[in-house]
Amino acid sequence: MDQQNYSRVAEFVLLGLSSSWELQCFFFVFFNFLYIVIVLGNFLIVFTVISEPALHTPMYIMLSNLSVLDVFLATYATPKMIHDFFHERKTISFDGCMAQIFLLHVFAGGEMVLLVAMAYDRYVAICKPLHYATIMNVCKCTGFVVGSWVIGVIHSLSQLAFTVNLPFCGPNIVDSYYCDLTLVIKLACIDTYIPEVLMVLDSGLMGMASFLLLLISYTFILLTIRRHSSAGMAKARSTLTAHITVVMLFFGPCIFIYAWPFSSFQVDKVFSVFSTVFTPILNPIIYTLRNKEVKSAMLKLKTRYISSRLPVLTRTLRCFKQDQNC
Repeated sequence: MDQQNYSRVAEFVLLGLSSSWELQCFFFVFFNFLYIVIVLGNFLIVFTVISEPALHTPMYIMLSNLSVLDVFLATYATPKMIHDFFHERKTISFDGCMAQIFLLHVFAGGEMVLLVAMAYDRYVAICKPLHYATIMNVCKCTGFVVGSWVIGVIHSLSQLAFTVNLPFCGPNIVDSYYCDLTLVIKLACIDTYIPEVLMVLDSGLMGMASFLLLLISYTFILLTIRRHSSAGMAKARSTLTAHITVVMLFFGPCIFIYAWPFSSFQVDKVFSVFSTVFTPILNPIIYTLRNKEVKSAMLKLKTRYISSRLPVLTRTLRCFKQDQNC
């Protein structure tokens, strides 16, 4: 087909999660609740880390940046999905579709790198505790955070470079609630074998490489913990369990979706929901409920910003009710 015969589609049609009106009503309430929890929970972690000087350490600085990435990861597609539940025809413009692909890979790629950096931080803290302050200084921590964003942008641009110029002349139906790269590529009016190979070499290998680096780091940490049985090692084991849980639940769907892109499975939609909606909620749940330092800092914030203002609020309400000049 000649290039001049291509008529690029102006929009893509999203099939969403379900065509059932009852299910869509349930999903509307359910995902609204989840999205609010994701945003409030992750921003609470960011506010807690910023407000509490005791948490100004590499681990918690990277944790707060992970929370920011989780909010963005949940925001690039979830609000539109919620909005589309009450629209029979769910569409997205071509530029909007490319923007979703770009943002997804920026945030997901950045999160992969940041999880590796956090694993390295735990490796140094547990395996080389005497040298931790020297190795994990503020400069290196800042480099990890900035590097995660830079690598995420570079990774996403490399994906978008060979996607945006593909000829999309129809069909334009995407069997998902957002523009998933694995599904959008298949709609191109050419043989998509080479673009899919490029996608595997980019996203698939990046995901696998990050996952292998994490496995290596955690293997060294587990071997170190196994040789010790102190209370400090028990605390490290608890922290490590939380880290491994996040890693497995984050990388599992990513590797499944992008390492086998040549076949289409209905379960891909489930993994997509899990990686873009459920994964961002793991951060506030796992790192807050299992971390004594974060819970202690939140209690201090509660005392500082809420409990200390209750008497003033009570007097104000009492005066308002009695219509007195106070």
